[in-house]
Amino acid sequence: MAIEFIFRVVYIVSFFFLLKLIWSLIRGIWVVFLRPAKNLKEYGTWAIVTGCTDGLGKAIAFELASKGLNIVLVGRNPEKLKATSFEIHRRYKFVETKDVVIDFLKSSGTEISKLIEEGIEGLDIGILINVAGLNYPTAGYFHEVDEEVMHSLLKVNIDSVTWMTKSVLPIMIRKRKGAIVNLGAGSSAVIPSSPLFTLYASTKCYMDQLSRSLYVEYKKYGIDVQVQVPAYCTTRMTMRIAAMKEPSLFIPTAEDFARASVRMIGYEARCSPYWAHALQWGVSQYIPDTFLDANRLAEGIRRRSLRNPENHIN
Repeated sequence: MAIEFIFRVVYIVSFFFLLKLIWSLIRGIWVVFLRPAKNLKEYGTWAIVTGCTDGLGKAIAFELASKGLNIVLVGRNPEKLKATSFEIHRRYKFVETKDVVIDFLKSSGTEISKLIEEGIEGLDIGILINVAGLNYPTAGYFHEVDEEVMHSLLKVNIDSVTWMTKSVLPIMIRKRKGAIVNLGAGSSAVIPSSPLFTLYASTKCYMDQLSRSLYVEYKKYGIDVQVQVPAYCTTRMTMRIAAMKEPSLFIPTAEDFARASVRMIGYEARCSPYWAHALQWGVSQYIPDTFLDANRLAEGIRRRSLRNPENHIN
């Protein structure tokens, strides 16, 4: 009798587990492929993008411009900002741009706020995309990380996001609408730990918690806050660290990720926009933490770095 009861319980649990899995697959297909994107102009006519002169930030700025949004480009290099503005104007003739020069490494929080508030004065700001971020030059143990690298990671990955967000929120509150997107990382949400990239992953965990808390805090003001958690993309940073040169099924180009990223704006508090990354995220939830903690990829990256004296973490 007891064995029959146990089998019945196992059957019921398995049935509900299967239902949950099927529902997750159906919902995932709807969200990633079929759900219509929001009309981003309803938030406002201007979007701010940090880290916009290279990689994912640049691709996202161009994708937003393709939707007819004017772009405030925020970066530390005036020449690169001008070049990006020129490219946007050349491709999208009716889109306006404005360059705001901010060096997140050297600016205090109040300086960041002052520069951005002056730079966007009079503009109908509807969207903020915080993309600027730094990682280790290569995989390494925490005690090996140079103090300057640690300082840079904390300044760019935490301080810039915090102060940029704080600067635009009053504008969005007055309008009672807006969207804020912070670009996190799979290392903060998908896998349980990130050995050899510990500080980088920890800064992204801060971004994850900040975003999800603000999502709840400001929903009543019509402000949609979201953290996006990509896995590897073929950006210059990824190619340098992980020696990945070509896009593949699970490693999209920056442009492919940007298209998926912009489609997700205004929805869930946390998402993985690109379909293959979302699939990896979904599968990882059913893999034991002990296996994910092994993180053989990081160990391989470190071994390659040690063989090449030009790659180190200071």
